[in-house]
Amino acid sequence: MRRAFARSRAGKMPALPVLSPPCEEVPMGTTVVRHPAVAGRFYPKEQRKLLADIRSYLQPAAAPIPALGCIVPHAGYMYSGHVAGAVYAHLEIPERCIVLCPNHTGIGTPLSIMSAGAWEIPLGDVPIDQELATALVEQFPLLSEDSSAHLAEHAIEVQLPFLRTKQKNLRFVPVAIGTREFDALEALGQAIAEVVGRQQERVLVLASSDMNHYESDPVTRAKDQKAIDKRSACADSAPLSRC
Repeated sequence: MRRAFARSRAGKMPALPVLSPPCEEVPMGTTVVRHPAVAGRFYPKEQRKLLADIRSYLQPAAAPIPALGCIVPHAGYMYSGHVAGAVYAHLEIPERCIVLCPNHTGIGTPLSIMSAGAWEIPLGDVPIDQELATALVEQFPLLSEDSSAHLAEHAIEVQLPFLRTKQKNLRFVPVAIGTREFDALEALGQAIAEVVGRQQERVLVLASSDMNHYESDPVTRAKDQKAIDKRSACADSAPLSRC
């Protein structure tokens, strides 16, 4: 499988399963404004209320540090806002971000990217980093231009108010992941690392992911600690699921 991904840059692409229902392809470079799907449900749709909530989640303020990547939960703010805020409070947010999320809806292609346009949120439109998105597609052609996978997906949308509040000049690349094929995901990660490494500006890679659902705080903390301990015991270059 790994050799197959190496050949993909020469034009021979391994097939990934198509999610259902099939999507209509949007040509590269097409301007699309993606409207909010969960404003008023997962977070306030009124700008003043949303900004007040975001600022409260970012307290107490921490000394922000630069980071290559982070994991942030993506539930409604009443459930995960304080945890997300604790992450963002500690981070310097650069002007360029790649935001990865699971595809909850099952719509679209297995690896779906939007390479142009903007996402509308109550705090204003957030533009897609077209240059960075194009570089990712060129590096890893299994990424499909597919806005349909993002239209009803909440996991990236809920990150944008935090990111925009901390970085007014934010540009980002949205990627929705609808496959569990490890080799495909590892190859995507390698491609992202190569593209990010070529950029002159710092790029944050953000994984929108819930570590646990619907369990008590002690159980959640115990599970989190297992993941932290396992990650700490691995070599820096080892993927977590292979530790």
